[in-house]
Amino acid sequence: MDIYHTIIRPLVTEKGTHQSQLSFEATLSRPARGGAYAFEVHPEANKAQIREAVEKIYNVKVQSVRTAVRSGKRRRYRYTFGQTRSWKKAVVVLKPDYHIDLF
Repeated sequence: MDIYHTIIRPLVTEKGTHQSQLSFEATLSRPARGGAYAFEVHPEANKAQIREAVEKIYNVKVQSVRTAVRSGKRRRYRYTFGQTRSWKKAVVVLKPDYHIDLF
């Protein structure tokens, strides 16, 4: 899968903007980390592909990737019921010295 098809779009929300500005210093049990950025990704992309795509597109180093599949919601249209599309969300945590200016 091409890296430009892996990342569909960044998710710019209040929560995502807040998480991107938070970074944590190292403690005894956890290493230091930078901000966390959310993206809508291709439903068949795995964590390794997402990591590679973000590193190449934004020239950053990724520390970890978390993914979640958001199922579509049931919606009513006149007398029938339908469903919105399902999509996959990825939260990418960067190393402490890196950030993405998009957020």
